[in-house]
Formats: sequence, structure tokens, C-alpha cells
Amino acid sequence: MTGLLENKVAIVTGANRGLGFEIAAKYIEAGASLALCARDKALLERSTEQLKPGLKPGQALLVQAADVSNPRDVESVVKAAMQKFGRLDILVNNAGVYGPKGAVEDVDWREWVRAMEINLYGSILMCRAVLPHLKAQKKGKIIQLSGGGATNPLPQISAYAVSKAAIVRFIETLAEEVRKDGIDANSIAPGALNTRMLEEVLDAGPDKVGRSFFEKALTQKQSGGVPLAKGADLAVFLGSSLSDGITGKLISAVWDPWRSLPEHLRDLDGSDIYTLRRIVPKDRGKTWGNGQ
Repeated sequence: MTGLLENKVAIVTGANRGLGFEIAAKYIEAGASLALCARDKALLERSTEQLKPGLKPGQALLVQAADVSNPRDVESVVKAAMQKFGRLDILVNNAGVYGPKGAVEDVDWREWVRAMEINLYGSILMCRAVLPHLKAQKKGKIIQLSGGGATNPLPQISAYAVSKAAIVRFIETLAEEVRKDGIDANSIAPGALNTRMLEEVLDAGPDKVGRSFFEKALTQKQSGGVPLAKGADLAVFLGSSLSDGITGKLISAVWDPWRSLPEHLRDLDGSDIYTLRRIVPKDRGKTWGNGQ
């Protein structure tokens, strides 16, 4: 991945820990300059100190505390990045939360809405803020972190599941809107990661998140989970010119052969491969029903 993002400028949200920090580190290794943001300013500054030794001549970091669900914060981050670097090439929407855990009728409604504001509206706000700059240069990459909630029901964690499914469909839709502008927009399913969000599930306990999900999380912690580098490497690939023309897709860092996707552009273009779609009976070998 070294040099793939040389002379590129990227914004990475939620960059103070976990996958966001790993993506920032991989982007620096790949040669990019970065504007990093997160809500916890102290943790973000400490994390940035760990990243600085990896900077090479010509690379720079911009760090700013921001809440992606706050339109003023979002505009401030993008404005500061443009003032410092003079351009933007890549947006990585990584910031996200699990939200409340428990039956949908029992959880705090304000917490449920808050999760939607961060995971869904925050990502959309970031896209809205960077799009004028990407369109002006007729080129750019938008990379959205998704999660298991996008492709599977998650009982007891409904806000997370709903927000992640919604943001994937938004990215699919946005990809079509900006295709003519030379902008690629894709989502990443990074796999089951051992981050603070896993600890949240374990701390909540089986009564809140469900016995099955709790035991799955416990097994994941014991096994070590998916390495953060897998999702971060895919984020580098999707931010680079290697992925030009791949757009509107939800790509698994673990299961999909993403390194070879440039060889299959013709198959991917205009198809529903790696997208969220309705399944009808014939898709499962049934002879009844003719729904589209």
C-alpha cells in the first residue's frame, strides 16, 4: 500500500481510536496528508502524537475536535482542511456508535435518535460538506464504514442496525448522483472487530443485547476478532486510483476479493453485485412467487 495515496488529502472521522486510528496510520503509510476529527479532543491529540513519527516530507496532519452530527462542526472541519491543504481527495466516514441496547420499546428514545444522528446524519453531513470540493476537481473518493447491522437484523441493537442499513443505501444512491462527476462512493464491512464497541456489548450483558449476540461477542473477544488492518487496507484501496470506477458497492474486507476487483469492472458496473437488494422466492430456488 506504500505510496498509493501520495499527494492525496483525506478527512478521516472518528480517528482517535480503533479502526479510525488504524485507517489514519495506513493512510499516512500510503503517503496521504490527513485532517482527523473526533469528539474526544484529548484522546485525539494523544493518538495524533503516535501518528506523527510516520509522516514523511510533504505530508501533514490537521487535528480538530468535532461532532459529525453538528453541521457547524462539520463545516469547520472541511473549511480548515481546505485552508491548510488547498484540496480534498478522500472522505472516510468512520465515526459511529452502537447506541442504546435493549428492546426497542424499552430503550431511551433520545439515545436511539442520537445514534441515528451520529451514524446516519453525521455521515450524510460530511458528504454534503465535501461534495462541492470533490465536484469542482471532477474527482474524489467517499468511503463509508458500515457494519453487521447493514446486512443482518440485530435484535436489541436496533438503532445501530437501522442506521447502518440506511447509510449503505444512501451511499448507493449518492454513487449514482455523483457518477458523472468522477466521484466513487463505497461502503466497507470491516468484519467483527475487537474495539471499544465490542466492550460495550460485553458490559451491557446478555439481558440487554440478547444471549446469542452476547455469547457471539464473548467468543469474538477470546478469538481476537478480525484484524483492524483488513478494513484499513481496504480503505486505502478504495481511496486510491486502483479502485477507479468501482462505486455504489458494499464490500467486505474479510470475504470479498477486493484486491482483484479492478479486473471485474465490467461485471460490477450497473449490476447489483455487492449491494443491498430484496430477495424473492426464485433467488432461493422456490417456484412460487414472481416478485421483482
